[in-house]
Order: sequence, then C-alpha cells, then structure tokens
Amino acid sequence: MDWLKKVTSERTGDYYFTGKHSSGLMVTVYPKEKNNSTYAIFGTKYGSIDNCFKTKDESEPHRVPAGIAHYLEHKLFESEDGDAFERFAKTGASANAYTSFDMTCYLFSCTESVYESLEILLDFVQSPYFTEQTVQKEQGIIGQEIKMYDDDPQWRVLFNLLEALYQKHPVRLDIAGTVKSIAQITPELLYQCYHTFYNLNNMALCIAGNVQPDRVAELCDKMLKPSKPVQIDRIFEEEPNHIIKARVEQKLSVAVPLFELGFKELNVGQRPSTKQVAETEILLEALSSSATPLFRRLLDADLINEASFGNEYFEGPGYASVIFSGESKDPERVAREIKQEIENVRKNGFDRQMLERAKKSVYGKNIASLNHVGSIANSLVSLAFSGRELFEYIDAVAEADMDSILARLEDQLRPELSSLSVVLPNQ
Repeated sequence: MDWLKKVTSERTGDYYFTGKHSSGLMVTVYPKEKNNSTYAIFGTKYGSIDNCFKTKDESEPHRVPAGIAHYLEHKLFESEDGDAFERFAKTGASANAYTSFDMTCYLFSCTESVYESLEILLDFVQSPYFTEQTVQKEQGIIGQEIKMYDDDPQWRVLFNLLEALYQKHPVRLDIAGTVKSIAQITPELLYQCYHTFYNLNNMALCIAGNVQPDRVAELCDKMLKPSKPVQIDRIFEEEPNHIIKARVEQKLSVAVPLFELGFKELNVGQRPSTKQVAETEILLEALSSSATPLFRRLLDADLINEASFGNEYFEGPGYASVIFSGESKDPERVAREIKQEIENVRKNGFDRQMLERAKKSVYGKNIASLNHVGSIANSLVSLAFSGRELFEYIDAVAEADMDSILARLEDQLRPELSSLSVVLPNQ
C-alpha cells in the first residue's frame, strides 16, 4: 500500500491515508479504530449541471437531457443478476445514493462485514447494465418522483430562488430534470455519460471508520478496473452579471410561509479557495447565528423560529450564492432586516469579541464533525472534487482574521444581486 500516504493534522493530531491507485481512482481511508461503524462513499465528479461536455479527444460537445445524472444513479443499482440493495442486505449494510448539482455518490454504512460490503460497492458501480426495457420502466418511477418534488414546498422555494438568480447556468434546473427531459433518455445516452464520467480518474473512494488501510488497498487491487486518463471539459453558457427577478412566490400547502433570500456572486470562474470558503463560513456565523444580535431581534419580533432559520454558502462549478432560509409570517421584513444588518457590518465591521466567538464556534463544529464517520466521509469526497483538503480547511478557520473575513463582503452579499423566494399558504 505504498501508494497510500499518511496525512496528519499538526493542529489536531488526526490523520488519514490517501493516494491515487494505479487504476486512476483517488482513495482516502480515515481510520477510527474505536468506532463500531464504518461509512464508505464511491463517488464521481458528475452532477445535474453536467449537461454539456466533451473530452479533450472530442471536437464537438455532447448535449444531454436534464436529469440524466440522477437517472443514471437510479439505474446503476440494477444488474443482470439482480439489485445491489439485495446484495447489501445479505451483509447487513445500509446502502444509499444521491445526486447533487456537481457529484453523484454511492454509499453504505455498517458495523460488520465491512470488506464484503466494500466489494459489493466497488463491483456494482463499475458494472453498468442498461436496456431499452429497464430504462423505459424507470421513466415512470422517476416521473412520479419529479411530480412529488413539484409539490414539495422546501424544494420549490429553493429552485424558484435559483431560477430568479440564474439565467443561463444549469444550476437553475431541477436535479431530477422534468418529465419531458427524462423521456429523451436512452440506454445509449446513459452509456455515453457513464463511460465519460464514471472513468476512475474522475472518481473518488472515501472510507471512514473501523477499517484498515491495507485491507482497503488489497480490495482496490482486486476490484478496480484500470481506466485511461480522461480530461473532461464542462461547458456552461456565460452567466449574466445580474439577477432575473428580485422576488418570486408560489402558493402551496404550507401552514407558515417559507422563504429563501439569496445573494448571487459574480465572476465565479474558479471555485473559491479553501481560505475563502472558511472566511465565508465565519462571516455567516458572525452575521446570523443564534448568538448574534440579528437573530435575537428577529426572534423577539416573532419573525423567525429557532428550528428553521439558517444560512448556507451554496457554491459549485460556475455558481456561488449565500442563502438565508426559514419560516416567517413576514418574509419581506426578515429580508429587510438581514440586508440592513449586512449594510451595518459593511460600514462598521464586527465587534471583535463577537467575531472571535463566531470563529471559535465554526472551529468547534468542524472539530466535532471529526467524531462522525458519515460526516468525515462526506466531507472528504466533497473536498476531493472541489480541490480542497480537510485539515487545510480547519487550519484556514483557525487562522482567519477580521480583515480577510470582511474582505469577503467585497464579492458577497450585494443587495443589488439578491432575490427573495417565498412559498405562501394556498388560501
């Protein structure tokens, strides 16, 4: 296992092993010997936004229907010999998968039979099986899923916001596509996307828990099928430097209005650095966490509740936004209060003690997440696909200063680039 190198955090003393297997796959193993459980993710850097692409050997791009990455995720669990879930049931592992905007991941968690379950994971993800009959059958199943999401208030308030912020970027499209777009999916298109994006050089295996790196390396030698290096160009239309609508609303079956207030970032040619993401996380903690004056004012005015109010730095290839969300009887007033607080910080900065508390809070949350094998594995795969590293991120949080955190406001939280999405009760 010479190809697995040990990476140690000087700050925390934690460590993991990582390296590129001869097959092309990036493998990371984070041993937690005292844990009873293990969590493994086999993922590809391929999500719902990858609808137009080409490899370096191709002259013309491929344009594929919206929702095909999610569709492929569904189909990959099937094989000529049966369903992968049935195989995991025999080892006692709990298996699942998800497709996001920029990656697709297959995973399992277990307390025993780790290596038997890992063998199943590595096998079925590398064994596509698509036929006309099974693809047509899935269209009905996913069509029902799409209709269900159309009535989901949390889903709609987010995608209505993205449609208001973005005009060209495919992040504005539903991850599952539409009933019309998935009707265009064929076995040939699925194989084309599979052979492009499920190349091991475009994938990562991340495991955290009670697992031995040498046993993982042996299984990689046994199970992985070598892949020819691939360079994939993801092609996006140029996104305009403005938003589409400042406010959007929809009526659905909710008891209290839902809102998402988004602030679009411009010039997102490259993804933010590890340092910039860490600084944004601290900025949002200092601005609107439950320990801030803004949160207290909104709560005292009965405008938000503790359970639903929150924030997120939503970023990926070619897009980045800060989103505040929650339930409120008066979403417009909440949006005004948030914008006013941002303006105050832009003019006056933060109270230094409050900023230090925010920094310690973010640092503590990140350290605490190292106790959970699921959090570790999910963080490792997400960071791997974004070109970041786990311990560098923790260091960046610890080393952030007032000036660098406030400097993020030059590119973020601009009121002229904000949009408010609201879902109101039907009546």
